[in-house]
Amino acid sequence: MKGDTCNMNFNMNIPGLKDVTIHKMEEIGDRVALYVSLPKKEHQCPVCKRMTSKIHDYRVQKIKHLKWFERLTILFYKRRRYVCECGKRFSEKSPFVDKYQRYSKEWNQVVGIRSVKAKTFKETAEVLGTSSSTVIRRFKNVVKEQLKEGVHLPKCIAIDEYKGDTDAGTYQLIIANAETHEPIDILPNRRKETIKDYLMKYGAAVEVVVMDMNPSFKAAVRKALNRPIIVADRFHFSRYIYWALDEVRRKVQKEWHPYDRKKCKKMRHVLYKRFDKLTEKNRWYLRRYTGMSSELRKAYELKEAYCKWFDWAKTTDDITEVKKRLEAFYRKVEEAEIPAFIKAIQTFKNWQVEILNSFSFRYSNGFLEGINNKSKVMKRNAYGFRSFKHFKAKILLNDLYKEIGVHLG
Repeated sequence: MKGDTCNMNFNMNIPGLKDVTIHKMEEIGDRVALYVSLPKKEHQCPVCKRMTSKIHDYRVQKIKHLKWFERLTILFYKRRRYVCECGKRFSEKSPFVDKYQRYSKEWNQVVGIRSVKAKTFKETAEVLGTSSSTVIRRFKNVVKEQLKEGVHLPKCIAIDEYKGDTDAGTYQLIIANAETHEPIDILPNRRKETIKDYLMKYGAAVEVVVMDMNPSFKAAVRKALNRPIIVADRFHFSRYIYWALDEVRRKVQKEWHPYDRKKCKKMRHVLYKRFDKLTEKNRWYLRRYTGMSSELRKAYELKEAYCKWFDWAKTTDDITEVKKRLEAFYRKVEEAEIPAFIKAIQTFKNWQVEILNSFSFRYSNGFLEGINNKSKVMKRNAYGFRSFKHFKAKILLNDLYKEIGVHLG
């Protein structure tokens, strides 16, 4: 019988066992045992290169294979050893298992993929009937093959921090291609010196860096690179305006009746939404609470003025006019004399070049927030990662394997 036949009465294609002869199948405990061999054929002597079909002896090799009908499978492979005229004895070449291996090639391939895609190494080990240490060894082999040493950063990169809680520290820094949105590397910490040294080593081609408004990131990039273009992520500078609005809301509602204070807190989303997107009911709440405080009304009007500028700035390439209108917004804030907004525009002034660059180059860190969110889910599912190297590899390989399903074997 050939590999697609496991009994005289029916045919079945067994993954990874093409052209293999199955002599017998039996149950051993909770496992299925297949007794297999390969057809006899001529083999080339590894020493003198002559062809021979003379058999010296047989050796039985016990091999773990993929699950079959949700039953763990063992192969008892009757492996031939050939002998050449020169006296050299050698084993036949097998398409499904390497020499001295206890696992089939198909099994090794599946455990490599599952070690990346599954939630934990322990889960992979339980599914495939092996130990966690074996899975970790296969995972390290995948890392060695797929994640090559020596990084070459592209022209445009994006950087962002995330909370890893590994043996390298609480926070790590991820670096990605700002154009293709592919993660490139992860640094063990977010310290200025670490970022500077890394960029000096690998960032010769970098011209544009997209980041949030972190002063230490900015200082490190400027120190490491030759006159880089720094682009502030739009979400990160816009939220300063919303934080200022929320600060005003929290301040003024303290003086209100407990009912209005609690209701305003519950309905605070009506202050954040654009006016033209509010329902009639939400507009009623907006009029009620802005009518109860002139300061809150002014804060809301400033937020709307900012949104008007922001929406318009996204539609034009005239950066001079964008800057001019932004400075007009600064004057409105100064006239309103609301401390929270004055503090916010001071941050805008400190980062004005980088903010204007975000409208010139149109890059964003939004995709990195998505990668970081997946990383948090990965960390939570695994109840945390002690090893920074393992967590880093998991993040990078998950993106590399995102088109590959986990339902294998």
